[in-house]
Amino acid sequence: MSKKLLFLVGDFVEDYEVMVPFQALAAVGYEVSAVCPDKKAGDIVRTAVHDFEGDQTYTEKRGHNFTLNATFDEIDPAEFDGLVIPGGRAPEYIRLNERVLEIVRHFFAENKPVAAICHGAQVLAAAGVLDGRQCSAYPACSPDVTRAGGEYMDIPVNKAHVDGNLVTAPAWPAHPDWLNKFLQVLGAKIEL
Repeated sequence: MSKKLLFLVGDFVEDYEVMVPFQALAAVGYEVSAVCPDKKAGDIVRTAVHDFEGDQTYTEKRGHNFTLNATFDEIDPAEFDGLVIPGGRAPEYIRLNERVLEIVRHFFAENKPVAAICHGAQVLAAAGVLDGRQCSAYPACSPDVTRAGGEYMDIPVNKAHVDGNLVTAPAWPAHPDWLNKFLQVLGAKIEL
């Protein structure tokens, strides 16, 4: 029986941060479900591409449509072995949904693996699960992490950080390290 992973997404989730891990984790055998508050399986969320082009912050462009494969209202977090929270603009408003926060708290209460990247830390902060924890994120989210009682880990954009069951990274350039570390926390054994 394959392990099940849950993705919490919303409109204008960062394109690479949802597409790449969703496909990569499915490719190595995980059953991956993506949900969005107020949407059902078959609905889409629009994505945004954030790029680093030398400006003071990232640039944003319209990405793809990403099709949800599960219905938010039907999700039971107890059925999932791990949680993924991509970044982009979605975290700033899905964190306003109390059920999103309850789902996140479940994964921490049960010490299940959680991977958050970029602005995904905003959801963790809103859920109140960062107190005493180390967490990386996009640098503009560092106040969210510290105000929630966490220690912001200022690491290179292509690196990830592990604190127990929590794997975090600043942005999509960290995918190789972030996914590798998340797979280790999940207990995956991939033979080449």
